[in-house]
Amino acid sequence: MADSLPDLDPFPDDWQTALCIAAHPDDLEYGTAGAVAAWTRAGKTVTYLLVTSGEAGIDGLDPAECGPVREAEELAGAAEVGVDTVEFLGHPDGVVEYGLSLRRDLARAIRRRRPDVVVASNPDPRPAWGGIDYADHRAVGLAAVDATRDAGNRWVFRDLAAEGLDPWKVRYTALAASPRATHAVDVTDTIEASVASLNAHRRYLEGLGEHAPDVDGMLRGFATMHAPRFGGRLAVAFELLS
Repeated sequence: MADSLPDLDPFPDDWQTALCIAAHPDDLEYGTAGAVAAWTRAGKTVTYLLVTSGEAGIDGLDPAECGPVREAEELAGAAEVGVDTVEFLGHPDGVVEYGLSLRRDLARAIRRRRPDVVVASNPDPRPAWGGIDYADHRAVGLAAVDATRDAGNRWVFRDLAAEGLDPWKVRYTALAASPRATHAVDVTDTIEASVASLNAHRRYLEGLGEHAPDVDGMLRGFATMHAPRFGGRLAVAFELLS
């Protein structure tokens, strides 16, 4: 199938700051973190925004206890790839609703952070590796795409201007795990950091029991999946909207 698809273009380099938006702690570690490591090593500033604290993510661990555990693991995972700013919005895990409230929260964050690039989850129900994606992922991905537009329109969410947040136009929106990927980041030198980032989610992975993935094998497999379209190099691919 890869032979019938066009080659992936290198991800643009003419930017300095990125905001990565995801539904849960660990979402960004399933591949995107390898690209983040490459960016931070190149001197770019990347920050994370998590819509939930992932408190419904470990069976057998009460959400009140689970949330702080997963937040701490996300901070540790982010540090492995050079990210030291991580924000949690506190929306309820597992029942995130697409709508104006979520769009406003994301637009507020975008106006406050003023990133050149927003990285979001693919809102398509079917991610690049198949199956049906989680409802929270789809809701957050679509809201993030809309929020990048909302952030640049002074007449949408006018209350944000009253908070001192002026409109901000994002240059690029990059969708992770998209079946329509157009660009890629070489992660040959950062795949180990990517693996370490996901392995930082120790309690979460332990909670998966027999369903826990082989982290190194899985992430290398994802990166290898795009190699035929990117000169044989290990890669994290994105659908780039500009």
